[in-house]
Amino acid sequence: MQKSIHDEILSRRTFAIISHPDAGKTTMTEKLLYFGGAIRDAGTVKGKKTGKYATSDWMEIEKQRGISVTSSVLQFDYDGKRVNILDTPGHEDFSEDTYRTLMAVDAAVMMVDSAKGIEPQTIKLFKVCRMRGIPIFTFMNKMDRQGKEPLELMEELEEVLGIESYAMNYPIGMGKEFIGVYDRYNQRIEQARVEGESHFLPLNEDGELAVEHPMTETSYYKQALEDVLLLNEAGNEFDTERVAKGELTPVFFGSALTNFGVQTFLETFLKFAPSPQPRMTKDEQAVDPKAEEFSGFIFKIQANMNPAHRDRIAFVRIVSGSFERGMSVTIPRISKTVKLTQTTQFLADDRETVNEAVAGDIIGLYDTGNYQIGDTVVGGKSNFQFEALPQFTPELFVRVTAKNVMKSKHFHKGILQLVQEGAIQYYKTLHTEEVLLGAVGQLQFEVFEHRMKNEYNVEVHMEHIGSKVARWIENESDVKDSMTGQRSMLVKDRYDNLVFLFENDFALRWFGDKYPDIRLYNLL
Repeated sequence: MQKSIHDEILSRRTFAIISHPDAGKTTMTEKLLYFGGAIRDAGTVKGKKTGKYATSDWMEIEKQRGISVTSSVLQFDYDGKRVNILDTPGHEDFSEDTYRTLMAVDAAVMMVDSAKGIEPQTIKLFKVCRMRGIPIFTFMNKMDRQGKEPLELMEELEEVLGIESYAMNYPIGMGKEFIGVYDRYNQRIEQARVEGESHFLPLNEDGELAVEHPMTETSYYKQALEDVLLLNEAGNEFDTERVAKGELTPVFFGSALTNFGVQTFLETFLKFAPSPQPRMTKDEQAVDPKAEEFSGFIFKIQANMNPAHRDRIAFVRIVSGSFERGMSVTIPRISKTVKLTQTTQFLADDRETVNEAVAGDIIGLYDTGNYQIGDTVVGGKSNFQFEALPQFTPELFVRVTAKNVMKSKHFHKGILQLVQEGAIQYYKTLHTEEVLLGAVGQLQFEVFEHRMKNEYNVEVHMEHIGSKVARWIENESDVKDSMTGQRSMLVKDRYDNLVFLFENDFALRWFGDKYPDIRLYNLL
């Protein structure tokens, strides 16, 4: 039995897809699920009139806007591997949730729109992956449209992100003239818009087509051969160790929308993506995934995935051992033991009760208010905590009140739940105890307002107080009321820590010069 658990753990591949909005991330997720047999019909995000929405975009607001706002978890089997995809929010305002999701994966797939190249959101997400040192695989998408030259895209990837690249395949033409890709790794040509046996054509020892075919007469084929020769002679060498460390990214060209190159990408990715990796505890001990004792950490809490029931689900990444429904676990932060009877696995909001899961898997625990983001859960007699998840400094702030004073109880309950979910950050003013909310981007406020109305039946009034520079204080006891002013507001966060909100960077520098003894710091 023990061996089979080890084999199960080694078969897991847990990754996230990261990209700038509209680079094709949700479409790619759908196609991967389609190949995994998890859905019969890959419905793309923007199929509005047909009423066919992407499976992974489940919240009302996502269906209205065609963007992924929450992170859902999707699971399927392929080629002897159990694949867990964490679908990250595509809209740039949802970076905070996305950053945390990247803490729960062993690899990342970076989608790049070949017409636009590397975009701002991609850079931010890439940095978090880089910080963790996880392998990154790149899919240059939308080759069925006119875009930048492939060598130019690879050069941009290396210059902007500072990671070396290796083209696993190379496009032959693009847009309407997109013939297919030259597959360097599998030594074949994969034809676009051709199904059946001739979809793949073999190459000979010289790296040219081994069969007669009209494409050999085209300038696109000749150009691709020239470029591949250049890459063979002057490009980076493929090195699995450097891929594993996140120093070299394998690059694939294709089109998620037309389903071209996706299956080849999936098969190659699964060969090189790592099985579950160890995780460090606060005491800097590495926890091995194959350890017998169950352990995991909560990287996300989502309220009301099922609007018919007021529920909260804590998403747990299993780090070690195996999970069985009904087992007892301890939450070391509050030294509390809970029995895990209600658990779930996901395809967006189609949830199934899960009875068993192993390291690498993501499970959902029904939460009655025990869990917080970043909590460790451990089985047996263990009592350790994993290293803390990073928190991010908000930049935008609003003052929020309930429009109907009679609903203040629902108002506070709704805020408490959404704050614990990590959707928004909570602050209150010192003397008047007004509620302020902080976010990394504007859309988080819109989602907050929408969900307060739809899920808690409370209409809120939000007064924007603009962008602020938030700084926490190491030596709180030295802070005096007289240090506050028009440009520096003193508030408390949800843990009752003091926080200064400065009007701008100038106000922060002025404060630093005037009160050099106050030690300020910011979150990520």
